[in-house]
Amino acid sequence: MSDDVTIQDSAGGVRVIGIDRPQKKNALTGVMYDAMLDALAGADASAEIGAVVFAGLPGMFSAGNDLADFVEGAREAFTEAPALRFIRQLARTKTPMVAAVDGIAVGIGTTLTLHCDLVYVSDKARFRMPFVELGLVPEAASSYLLPRRVGLLKATEFLLLSEPFDGATAVNLGLANALMPSDMLVEHAVAQAARLAALPRGAIEASRRLIRGNLAEVEAALEAEAEAFEARLRSPEAQAAFKSFFDRAPKPTA
Repeated sequence: MSDDVTIQDSAGGVRVIGIDRPQKKNALTGVMYDAMLDALAGADASAEIGAVVFAGLPGMFSAGNDLADFVEGAREAFTEAPALRFIRQLARTKTPMVAAVDGIAVGIGTTLTLHCDLVYVSDKARFRMPFVELGLVPEAASSYLLPRRVGLLKATEFLLLSEPFDGATAVNLGLANALMPSDMLVEHAVAQAARLAALPRGAIEASRRLIRGNLAEVEAALEAEAEAFEARLRSPEAQAAFKSFFDRAPKPTA
């Protein structure tokens, strides 16, 4: 487990996965991905947990991958990376998932929500997917899921131009259910998750399969992205983008 990921289970059958790394704006490391994967797999195996909520901190859902940790881990094959293992579990999870997004949601902080059954956002939510800027390609099956949600042109705008969008836009485009005040966001998400957890499990699982459609197509897109992502990680463009990022990053002081 990771000190930067908290797991809280309620009597109502809701598991809250909290991303808690404020010093790095909730950027995700390999250890954090593994902790979240275990929490999802554990929910699927549990007779008590009927829904999962992803929550960040006030003003920060997640800044995406911790690039320093990610680049270090990328010395091994990306197909075995903690981030990809988590994404695979995310797509396959049978337990209903709810996201409560306040503040920044970058990269996986945005694409994670495409796999959630319900998404609630604050008026401070800011989404962005800068994969191409980093010399990479989309991940988490976002190249498949996003065009089906918002249309090809808007998806191209978000995935190629890395255009940011706010919580109200997410609601208007059907990427989120409702806009909430920040101080009510997590409470509301947990309440909605509890409603899901109280429903008959077999009916929920069967209905999710029908609503979501062909999981095999999602997984095929995910794996195609992973293969392209692996190739792009080694590219001069990505290496130059990472170097530029690290050169701009604030240097620690004594």
